[in-house]
Amino acid sequence: MTLYDFQSDSKKSDWRIIDDVVMGGRSDGSFSINSDGHGVFEGKVSLENNGGFSSVRYQPGKTIIDGASQVKIRLRGDGKTYQFRFKRTRSDYHSYVASFQTSGEWEEITIPLNQFKPAFRGRDLNMENFPGDQVEEIAFLIGNKKAESFKLEIDYIKLF
Repeated sequence: MTLYDFQSDSKKSDWRIIDDVVMGGRSDGSFSINSDGHGVFEGKVSLENNGGFSSVRYQPGKTIIDGASQVKIRLRGDGKTYQFRFKRTRSDYHSYVASFQTSGEWEEITIPLNQFKPAFRGRDLNMENFPGDQVEEIAFLIGNKKAESFKLEIDYIKLF
């Protein structure tokens, strides 16, 4: 099942940036579709005013994913650590989070769905891991507790 397959005619407006400015921070992320048809999430994370994260989110609508056991993402990062996040429903206050390290090369990242842990505002919650039944929001987030620039190119996001 494909959650998102970037193409040159993909809509940038499908994705929205949420930075720490929502709580007074100064991070500045952006999202675009490049000439190769890849999604590009890039910017600068700032620690000013207790900031420290940038994210980009997509809401596919209620998507039943029973039977899938892992997410596969083809991407090229910048050697930094990112999070991939699920929300079962848009109204959930928490997300299910898994971190991954990028190499600087094109690669396919594979993460078992049962390894996504519930978290809210950077804190782990005492709840079960992602049940893997449905999703209404997916996101990438960078928040490595340091000021840094970042760039993540995304080709596709699929469930298997």
